[in-house]
Amino acid sequence: MLNNNNTIIFLLLLLILLHQLPLFTPTNAYIFIYAGCSQQKYQPSSSYEPNLNSLLTSLVSSSSQTLYNNFSANTPPVYALYQCRGDLTLTDCSSCIHSAVSQVGLVCPYSYGATLQLEGCYIRYEQFDFVGLPDLTVMYKRCSRSNGVDDNGSGVGGEFLSRRDEVLGALESGDGFRVSRAGSVQGFGQCMGDLSGSDCSACLSEAVKELKLLCGSAAAAHVYLAKCFAQYWADGYYDLSTGGVSDPTHEDDVSKTIAIIVGIIGGIAVLIVLLSLCRRSCGGPHGGGK
Repeated sequence: MLNNNNTIIFLLLLLILLHQLPLFTPTNAYIFIYAGCSQQKYQPSSSYEPNLNSLLTSLVSSSSQTLYNNFSANTPPVYALYQCRGDLTLTDCSSCIHSAVSQVGLVCPYSYGATLQLEGCYIRYEQFDFVGLPDLTVMYKRCSRSNGVDDNGSGVGGEFLSRRDEVLGALESGDGFRVSRAGSVQGFGQCMGDLSGSDCSACLSEAVKELKLLCGSAAAAHVYLAKCFAQYWADGYYDLSTGGVSDPTHEDDVSKTIAIIVGIIGGIAVLIVLLSLCRRSCGGPHGGGK
């Protein structure tokens, strides 16, 4: 009986470990950031659905070859694009886009338009042509606790603030994917691949402005605009889950809902496996007699 109990505990811990594996990948590419869904819905039997599914398949297929691409279909029109973070390998990019495409149908069922941002990649589709159009809308921000900077920019975090501004200044002047470091502060930013150089610079400048405005002297911060993002962190503060403030400006309930759904499904799965194993080890016959 002791061996059976040890087996149950081992299998349960193994199940939990396997469930957590995506969070321990080097890139953390699969961490959910935000999603947004259009209010308009299409009928499952409409001609929009096969066009959309075809484009989503194209996103996954293309992501093994390039970090950005866009596609379109006619009658009815559907437009879609994806982008992976610039430091991802094509293998990681493909896995990330596959995960995003798998999730978007659950988060935004039968929506004419949807966006989904994971830590390492982004997908969007609409029934109108949005490709190449600048958009400075703030989609999501995430800020850690303050770094101890007072109103005069001095205090224990005064040097940090100077380094942070140096990093952000370098990100503003970048194009595409840009990485910067100054002392103990580092950061990176990236524009969507459909933006021109001037539109990219304008987007990153706006992202940097929003970082300072929305997160103040936070030791680490992310800001996602519709067509670019920027983030920075001080050494030791990259994990924004501790002391951070999550404030998506669009579809905040979506991220909460998906977290609840994943938690419930995971809990039910663990319970079913545990009960099944207990039934087999404790309730089954132990001998050949009656």
